[in-house]
Amino acid sequence: MTEVEARAPLSGREHERTGPSAADLARTRSSVPQQSRSTWKRRSQFWLRWAHVYISMFSLLVMLFFGITGVTLNHPDWVFGGDVVETTVSGVLPAESRTVDGVEFLVISEFVRQQHEVGGEVADFGIGDDGRGSISYRSPGYAADLFFDAGSGAYGLTVSEDGFVGTMNALHQGRDASSAWRLIIDVSGVLLVVIALTGLGIQLFMRKRRFTALAWSVVGAVATVVLIWMALG
Repeated sequence: MTEVEARAPLSGREHERTGPSAADLARTRSSVPQQSRSTWKRRSQFWLRWAHVYISMFSLLVMLFFGITGVTLNHPDWVFGGDVVETTVSGVLPAESRTVDGVEFLVISEFVRQQHEVGGEVADFGIGDDGRGSISYRSPGYAADLFFDAGSGAYGLTVSEDGFVGTMNALHQGRDASSAWRLIIDVSGVLLVVIALTGLGIQLFMRKRRFTALAWSVVGAVATVVLIWMALG
């Protein structure tokens, strides 16, 4: 074989028989981590977008509710739908509600519920040494207070009902709400946190808008801290 033939480049088939070169193997090894990072980035972006979009849509109505009632709570002077209706009635409790051993609160409660359509949950009840007792009922935007004399059986009932806006505001605060509604408030808070964090995560993956998004986040955070400091001061 001549020197020229020895230095001639290998043909395609000869190259395949000899296998990949060391340079080819190095390039292949270096491309694997890049492909892994690219795959991880695409998957992260996908799940962040998925969570952000669908959690936002799922909780759209409840987020609107807490947003609107947050405004109405901040403006109690807005009286539309906020009128309070107060009703006072009186009467005499049935004889079976009073025994020699004391009073039957359950019988009294069922009586006023049937006679006056009292709603809400029992928040408090009791009787004093003077023989005067009371039962209080509460629910969002609703309050009923029963006062009675254990000796004579005479009673007075005062029912106070907020308007639509007042009732919605009470739900926003969770005032006199059931455990189920308080759970909804907790879940709504968690969903807001998830929506905020996934939105931030999406912006971090966008190279062109990353700096601007982070800058606005910092500005908003500083403004919030300043407003809190001013409110507490």
